[in-house]
Amino acid sequence: MPLGKNGKKKIEDINMVYNIKEKLGAGAFSEVVLAQEKDSERLVALKCIPKKALRGKEAVVENEIAVLKKIAHKNIVALEDIYESPSHLYLAMELVTGGELFDRIIERGYYTEKDASQLVRQILDALQYLHNMGIVHRDLKVPWPQNELKLGDFGLSKIEDGGMMATACGTPGYVAPELLEQKPYGKAVDVWALGVISYILLCGYPPFYDENDSELFNQIIKAEYEFDSPYWDDISESAKDFIRHLLEREPEKRLTCEQALQHPWISGDTALERDIHGSVSEQIQKNFARSQWKRAFNATSFLRHITKMGQSAEADPEESTVETVQEEKDKW
Repeated sequence: MPLGKNGKKKIEDINMVYNIKEKLGAGAFSEVVLAQEKDSERLVALKCIPKKALRGKEAVVENEIAVLKKIAHKNIVALEDIYESPSHLYLAMELVTGGELFDRIIERGYYTEKDASQLVRQILDALQYLHNMGIVHRDLKVPWPQNELKLGDFGLSKIEDGGMMATACGTPGYVAPELLEQKPYGKAVDVWALGVISYILLCGYPPFYDENDSELFNQIIKAEYEFDSPYWDDISESAKDFIRHLLEREPEKRLTCEQALQHPWISGDTALERDIHGSVSEQIQKNFARSQWKRAFNATSFLRHITKMGQSAEADPEESTVETVQEEKDKW
């Protein structure tokens, strides 16, 4: 099979390689389908990108491919193959099963702070791996569960080239203050997002939320959040300390991944084993209904906020920022 740029396998028709089973999701300029490879019968998640829709956004996809080809980690969704037909580009991704993490927590029936700590540890392991390779994820969200958690959504990731970044991108509910303020940023934005994830895993609702988008962004910029009673009454001080060090407003004061892995809530025995399932699952169901999630973390309003600030993003062909961010939101 002939190879093109970036190791893409040239084909006339993707149906020569895969049996397409069903649609799994769609984005602004792509869709993801369940596909079975004809030779091996292996199932993959096949990201199908029409070349017509890709015009002007080629650098975004090339960046995603470049990042995915560099990484191999048990807690990161793997890129398995790349195909190119006359009309489409196809990314064959490892198929992640098990549903959304929130659903898995609700179904468990028993869930402790120690369980949350172990989940965060898996994310940290993957994040440290990325950062050691000079990769900033930039759109870290609650990951997909399987036997082990899997990070995905690398469409906004960036390989550091020795400097700070400035492009406005990400998911607003998880985005760091410095990014909202359009300041140069680096790996610390991923650590902030992990702080948001850790907070949610311990109480079932996000640290920053408001029906008004401007107020939501103001909360994030000021790093204004609370450990509300009664939801945090049974959570250890060690867990709260861990989150405080991740949701630190000043990026230079945030823990690095290596430091976070050494925190006693992760590496020690300070995470409590008291069952918090009832409270957490109730709040997850209340606060993360699909419609509320989209309302809380609206990509369009995020970019409107950035525009109002009157500051331009970096001149970088990687971004068609509105379309890229919206695609990630549409997946939800």
